[in-house]
Amino acid sequence: MVITLFLVSIMVFFLMELPPGDYADRYAFRKYSGTGVKVTESDIQTIRSQFGLDKPAWQRYLHWMGDIVVKGDFGQAFAFETSVNKVVGERLWLTLCILYTTLILTYVISIPIGIYAAVRRHSIADYSLTVVSYLGLALPNFLLALTLLYVSVTVFNTSVGGLFSHGMEDAPWSMAKALDLFHHLLIPAIVLAWSATALQLQTVRATMLDELNKLSVTAARARGLPERRLLVKYPARLAINPVVSTIGFDVNRIFSELPIVALVLGLPELGELLIQSFLDLDMYVAGAILLMLAFFIVVMNFVSDVMLAVIDPRIRLQEG
Repeated sequence: MVITLFLVSIMVFFLMELPPGDYADRYAFRKYSGTGVKVTESDIQTIRSQFGLDKPAWQRYLHWMGDIVVKGDFGQAFAFETSVNKVVGERLWLTLCILYTTLILTYVISIPIGIYAAVRRHSIADYSLTVVSYLGLALPNFLLALTLLYVSVTVFNTSVGGLFSHGMEDAPWSMAKALDLFHHLLIPAIVLAWSATALQLQTVRATMLDELNKLSVTAARARGLPERRLLVKYPARLAINPVVSTIGFDVNRIFSELPIVALVLGLPELGELLIQSFLDLDMYVAGAILLMLAFFIVVMNFVSDVMLAVIDPRIRLQEG
């Protein structure tokens, strides 16, 4: 994990150095644009020195990583004139809430339905679920978000965008405000879980069909093991292995799709901040967000490895 994050940090810093110019150029343009003041190269160098951007790239990288490792400080957010920790921390909780809600919805829906579709193969329910899953794979998430937003406004005379309903944003925290927040977070979670659920449903169904044809299942059925217990103990337990092993990929997919969904629904999460930081060349903000996303992906991959060892004893390594 440490090695992976170290290599990711180098890649992130290298990518932030690729665009021409730096935040000093963007800052000078914004400050003096339309004022008639002529900005000289000396003025830009002064701004660059003020932000510490005049040092060589390797020195800035070592200073940045040193502060992260030793102090937990991700640096200065130039565009916000405050620390990166504060800017990112204000939006991190929202991103994590949407992420874990989406993961829970994905697996709670896809695993049992995928198992049911495999057991009822070639039935009307199986064909119907297949059609729904293909729609989930074909329909872009942002289009579904726009559709839900349109229906909520035109049909129900309410809005599912933002974090709170009208009048709730400035209200003191209460059970009603918490439920209103959950209601608004559930919509982006459903939108993001749509395609992930469709993919995992087909994965579980295909793996379950393969496991149902194994000799171990036939032998267990011949011994008179009850059908429900047989399904849970043998094929279903092994059919979810591909789902568990791809938790990290699901996290990456959710992070990739979240910015445009959040933009449609007006959610102030990390994806929107990441795009803005790239446009502003605010490298420390973008670097901190990418490092955090990589950290969560690596951690979830580790969790999936542990869960696989718990679910499937064949994966455990033991000394003979």
